[in-house]
Amino acid sequence: MNWDAIKAIVLDIDGVLTDGHIGYEGPKEIKFFHVRDGHGLKLAMRAGLKVGILSGRSSEANRVRVQELGLDFLYEGKKNKKEAFEELLREQGLRAEECMYIGDDLVDIPVLRRAGIAVTVADAPEIMDEFCHFRTRAAGGHGAVREAVDLLLKRQDKWTQIMERYLS
Repeated sequence: MNWDAIKAIVLDIDGVLTDGHIGYEGPKEIKFFHVRDGHGLKLAMRAGLKVGILSGRSSEANRVRVQELGLDFLYEGKKNKKEAFEELLREQGLRAEECMYIGDDLVDIPVLRRAGIAVTVADAPEIMDEFCHFRTRAAGGHGAVREAVDLLLKRQDKWTQIMERYLS
């Protein structure tokens, strides 16, 4: 695991940026995102990292959140995440070992096995530990992404630079 090699954070959405619950109001899908996860992604981008989504589902709620945060890329409706990850790497000019991937379930395993740093969330199935470098203490949709981002920024010695904005 080479923390310094990481240039991008790639995330699943449902169960990672959300707690996995999906609600419907008529045809509209409703999701809840944790504000601290969003701020963590903004911190990562300020530190020069690419940040984006690789999701098996397509959702207007996902697109709104990606646009709101100004993320670098969105790959949605990708049922075969292994193929989609290869597409993402080509299009974003990245190598697998330059990516931190955060996933929460079996469909994420092919990507987790390739990523430079593989992360799962606290409430993911136990089997995920076999394919991840670490499991967050926070559950998906409850600050797990922020926890992983903060750790990455600290390991890359970018944390002090990020904190200057808030301490000066």
